[in-house]
Amino acid sequence: MRRKMKAIVNIVLIGLVLLFATGYRFNSQYANSGMRGHMSGPNVSNFGRHHRDESHMGRNGSSRNDNNFDSFSGRNRMHHTDVPRFEEIKGESNKLKLPEILEPDFERENEVSYTLKTQRGETQLKEGRKTATMGYNGSYLGPILKMRKGQTVHIKTENNLSEETTFHWHGLKIPSDVDGGPHSPVEPNQAAQIDFEVNQEAATLWFHPHALGTTAEQVYYGLAGLIYVEDEQTDRLDLPKEYGVNDFPLILQDRNLDENNQLDYERAYNPDGVYGNTLLVNGTLNPYVEVKNEKVRLRLVNGSNARNYQLVLNNQARFYQIASDGGFLEEPVEMTSLVLAPGERAEIIIDLEDYPEGETIQLMDGETTVLDIGVKGTTDVKKELPRKLNAIPVRETSDSLPVKKMTLAGMGYMVSIDGKQFDMDRIDIEETQGETAIWEIYNASDMMGGMAHPFHVHGLQFKIISRDGKTPPLNEQGWKDTILIEAGETVQLELEFPEKGIFMYHCHILEHEDVGMMGQVKVK
Repeated sequence: MRRKMKAIVNIVLIGLVLLFATGYRFNSQYANSGMRGHMSGPNVSNFGRHHRDESHMGRNGSSRNDNNFDSFSGRNRMHHTDVPRFEEIKGESNKLKLPEILEPDFERENEVSYTLKTQRGETQLKEGRKTATMGYNGSYLGPILKMRKGQTVHIKTENNLSEETTFHWHGLKIPSDVDGGPHSPVEPNQAAQIDFEVNQEAATLWFHPHALGTTAEQVYYGLAGLIYVEDEQTDRLDLPKEYGVNDFPLILQDRNLDENNQLDYERAYNPDGVYGNTLLVNGTLNPYVEVKNEKVRLRLVNGSNARNYQLVLNNQARFYQIASDGGFLEEPVEMTSLVLAPGERAEIIIDLEDYPEGETIQLMDGETTVLDIGVKGTTDVKKELPRKLNAIPVRETSDSLPVKKMTLAGMGYMVSIDGKQFDMDRIDIEETQGETAIWEIYNASDMMGGMAHPFHVHGLQFKIISRDGKTPPLNEQGWKDTILIEAGETVQLELEFPEKGIFMYHCHILEHEDVGMMGQVKVK
């Protein structure tokens, strides 16, 4: 009932906004078509529920759009929705929980097999009652699946929930029939086998549900896990890689816990994204780690439904980003802040070599401590970061390539891509396997300012050509599968689909995805 009332209020407000908003750019699939038009509104289908050259400074650690940064939670000023501040949860700090590294069912040099199960359970998230949650192979979140470039991977997926789900491998370059989008539901108490070959470089990826209309709720209750892709390059690089010692994954999530420590998604629901007032890191409240005075690697994953994070160190020290969504950057990028949108990943190095034993440093989001990092134990070993991390191919696209354009727009239940909401029976874009494509995405603003949208494409890793015609910042010049697009901003992406099939592209505010801010690309 609450959700229905919210829907009615949102629809009335949206109608007023659309009535008085200025026109926005209509989709033109090819740049040379010259077509522009005014959209009267979306076609709503029936739908279920490191070092920086200052000229390259951009959305991460820059002044380009500082007016869009909320002082408490980074680039969360989304105009149509009030982002709640995190509440201070009093009590002792808790040692950071680390996801289990899943033991394979079997592993050979070129082959590995896993079993992954969804399940319900109870988890001690906070002092008091346990919280009813969902998880993979456990009560909350999931394990880490390790795989290597060139391996054949077998995964038996089992759904022990009372509702259908899917297993989406976010960032993996795999065929569409094993990608785990809404076309591939696993029914309750059923299982499905998937097999694929790993054809990409080392990266930190993740997995989560992608069922039609229920993705946001299932992720909110805990369904998310990590994938570590490894290769010879990561073996060679002298980087921190001792799990739980100097190499830590951090899954960032905001949640609302009620007076009984329960997650009530219906109560928290907002079609423009569910935001929580409690920060959890790997399911840990007020987390800390203890490390030696050495370089420490943090693998950051924004697993929130809608919240963006602006991550800094409390002493304004610099850190180095070494990887983005799809793998290592060309070289470490020195930074003082990092914006991470839902679905995005980043790996950073914090240099603690000059910190004395007993010193503590905090990773912060605004005024909220994300992680306490305490120096306990010393080492005389000092290591320089590798100057060269990766060799990313230089873009060799021709100006004669057609530019396919799309427009993101709307709010609440009226979000859309090119004025349309998702229809599983409709193909929105066609591409050719192995051929370079250029997509231009415009995020329309309106009289209320508009919303920033994290845009994700399945089945590949893309490169960012430009943001409003300008070269992207250095930390965005690597492989990406998700990009935050500000209201009124236009970005160009270079894509190449390695596999045939039907793949999703969508906003990674999960409630927007569920409402229908999603399209389909058919790769032939």
